Amino acid sequence: MKKVIGQYRTQQKHWVGDGFHVSTLFSYDRLGQVLSPFLMLDYAAPEFFSPTTTPRGVGAHPHRGFETVTIAYKGEISHRDSHGGGGTIQTGDVQWMTAGAGLLHEELHSKAFAQQGGELEMVQLWVNLPAKDKMTHGKYQAITQSEIPSIVLDEAGSYLRVIAGQYADVQGAASTFSPVNVWDIQLMAGQQHEFNVPVGQTCIVVVRQGTVSINQQYQVADHSFVLFDRDDAEPIQISAEQGAGILILTGQPLNEPIQGYGPFVMNTQQEIMQAIHDFNRGDFGEM
Repeated sequence: MKKVIGQYRTQQKHWVGDGFHVSTLFSYDRLGQVLSPFLMLDYAAPEFFSPTTTPRGVGAHPHRGFETVTIAYKGEISHRDSHGGGGTIQTGDVQWMTAGAGLLHEELHSKAFAQQGGELEMVQLWVNLPAKDKMTHGKYQAITQSEIPSIVLDEAGSYLRVIAGQYADVQGAASTFSPVNVWDIQLMAGQQHEFNVPVGQTCIVVVRQGTVSINQQYQVADHSFVLFDRDDAEPIQISAEQGAGILILTGQPLNEPIQGYGPFVMNTQQEIMQAIHDFNRGDFGEM
């Protein structure tokens, strides 16, 4: 089985705005290049929000140099940005936003969800852009649940959704700037499966809910991720002791310097200073 090089868990939470109560499961400022091309993953476990007339969330803020991927598991999240992108994602939908050269955007609970109240569960993943694409024009992909290929894994109801990349001969829904796989998996209790991932790519298994056994050696609970040896060609074996929600992320390492400051991720400190200057000058547009 594919060699595990690290297992990590955190249940510490912090608020992003007033609408997203998240645990940061991994981030580049702690693990750096071993995560490349992935930068960060926040998980908002199921949480009930009472009805309100003012949608909660995060108001207008800037980004440059990477992409944000938001997966809605429960609730509704609305996006709007200064390049004209926008939409509302519901259960099972995905927003894939390319910040590129820079934009402003806001992420709020939808008006309907805010007024009704209810449970929200979501993941937001940050994917780095190659140096040659960091100043690309911003882009927004609204991907509905029906557009994401879903593969039945067993008769018990386990399935794998190909959000990005490829699984077997099934192509994912999102377009990416570098080779990336984002597989969203639900394993039913008592089920066991093996997953082959590309050799040479960063490989991360995120367990957002439930408990699994990996390679019959590692017990992994919710709010955890496991990092694997890139060069090991063996498959990953995952057994669900109870129903489990999992993400398998693989990506070609960029092997480029990472410099980050808040909402900006570039390759040099000079580029960070330029991003701050451009933002203050108003180059990221207006909402």
